[in-house]
Amino acid sequence: MTDRPSLHPGLKLVLDLGPLVAFGLAYWRYGIFVGTATLMVAMLPALPIYYALTRRLPVMPIVTAILVLVLGTLTLVLQDETFIKIKPTIIYLLFGTVLMGGLLLGKPLLGLVLDSVFQLTDEGWRKLTLRWAGFFFALALLNELVWRTQTTEVWVSFKLFGVTLLTFLFAALQYPLMTRYAVPEPAKQE
Repeated sequence: MTDRPSLHPGLKLVLDLGPLVAFGLAYWRYGIFVGTATLMVAMLPALPIYYALTRRLPVMPIVTAILVLVLGTLTLVLQDETFIKIKPTIIYLLFGTVLMGGLLLGKPLLGLVLDSVFQLTDEGWRKLTLRWAGFFFALALLNELVWRTQTTEVWVSFKLFGVTLLTFLFAALQYPLMTRYAVPEPAKQE
C-alpha cells in the first residue's frame, strides 16, 4: 500500500453527495432545469478540491463530472429533461462494463474505479468486483424503470434518497467479504 494523501471520509462524502443534494434542493424550489444547472455548477469545485488535497484525480468523479456537463448541457439547451435522467443509467452501465471488462482481462479494476484504499486478496477483489458490477447493472435497470414510469419528482426523490440508501446498504453488506479476503497487515517489528 502506498502512502498517498487521502481525503477525510466526511469531506469525501460532501464532495460526492453535495452536488446531488444541491440538485435536489434546486429542483424542489425551481424545477428540473434550474436543478440541472445547479448540479453542473456544484460539480465543478469537487475535482480541484480532490486534486489540491490528494494530488490525484479519482476516476468516478471525473467520469461523472464529464457526463453531468455534457448531458446537463443537452438538457438545458434542448429543454429536454430526458438527458439528465439517463445520465445515471449511462454512468452505472459504464462502471459495470468497465468492472466486468477488467475481470475478463484478469485485472479487477474495482480499486481504481472506487478509489479504494483497502487491500484484498486476488480472489477477494474478483468477488467484490463481480458484486459491484452486478450492483451497477441493477442500478442502471432500476433508474430506467423509475424515470420511464414515474413522475420527475419521484425520479428525483429516488435518485437522491433511494440510490444513496441502496448504495450505502449494498456497501455495508460487502463488509463480511472484505474482512474475509483482507490481506493481513505485516507484523510490526520492534
